[in-house]
Amino acid sequence: MSASFQKEFNKSLLDKDLLYKFPKIELHRHLEGTFDLDTLYDLSVKNDLDTPRDKAEFKEFCQFPKDHDSDFLLFLGKFHNYWYKSLDDVSKIVFNSVKNIKKEGLHYIELRFSPEHYALVNDFDRLDITKLVIEAADQAARQTDLKIKYILTFNRGKQKADEMIDLYKKVLDLNIDSIVGVDLAGDETNFPPEQFIKFFDFVKNVGIHKIDIHAGEVTDSSQIWTAIDKLHADRIGHGESSIHDEKLQLELIKRQIYLCQCVISNFQTAAWSDTPSHPLPRLFRKNVPVSISSDDPTIQNATLVDDYRTIIKNFDFTFQDLVKINFDTIDASFLSEDQKSTMKEDYSQALDSFIKENS
Repeated sequence: MSASFQKEFNKSLLDKDLLYKFPKIELHRHLEGTFDLDTLYDLSVKNDLDTPRDKAEFKEFCQFPKDHDSDFLLFLGKFHNYWYKSLDDVSKIVFNSVKNIKKEGLHYIELRFSPEHYALVNDFDRLDITKLVIEAADQAARQTDLKIKYILTFNRGKQKADEMIDLYKKVLDLNIDSIVGVDLAGDETNFPPEQFIKFFDFVKNVGIHKIDIHAGEVTDSSQIWTAIDKLHADRIGHGESSIHDEKLQLELIKRQIYLCQCVISNFQTAAWSDTPSHPLPRLFRKNVPVSISSDDPTIQNATLVDDYRTIIKNFDFTFQDLVKINFDTIDASFLSEDQKSTMKEDYSQALDSFIKENS
């Protein structure tokens, strides 16, 4: 990679078209926050839902408003789980949504989803949903040449530890190799991590899947400590409060536990509503393991590219910073060591192609 290219690219970093082409690795994105709006609209009409029929109004109904102040309740209010009246509805929305991901320049993604989200309203079989989601997403990924694995999300507010164990045992019987991790999401405040120690002890003892815990997004760093010490977290979702705990930062460096940072999401939820002071650049420059993710791009009305542009604009990230953080993100992935090595070779080739095409 020539110095002249780096210099020229640094001047053009905020060029949205160029950033869309830049190959990216992403580890923290919820499928339920990535839905294709046109498909949602079609489902809402077909299923006669009480949603706006004007397309512009429908978009406003589904997405956090552009340039709106931070508002956690408004953000949460954009998530709905009544779209689906049949398994075919679920398959359609998953296929069309995953098919769009490649357009953001994604080279590899670990996409997380909650079977409970799709099953709750109509009491669909959770195992049928799990298989269907992965089959539809895999089909879309093959058509767009997107490399993809999956993380199974369990929601603190919807299931207790014993219920999680029961479902997880059944999922294990499906023997789906592309599921690489288990995620704990939901309300950190009212459902603290201590309530789920039993479940993650079980996951750890089975030893098949890695563990990803949402922690320290809207709570202090003590929840991150609990996540890594008692819930066996291999990776942390968000984790902004680690910036206030230097001992924790050293521990994250020592154990190489990555924090998946989602800057636009953090602003909208008021998890960190002063974007210019977001901890991402400080953590990155202190060698605390971090990566860049989008979280819920459709809900946020902002793609992963918008997260990159926000980071570049506010934190003076260079082309070399972006390359480093993406290679580091491969290390943070839940792939095997051999798969990580292969992924780095593939990513290097994608990066070389990008440089040649844009030099």
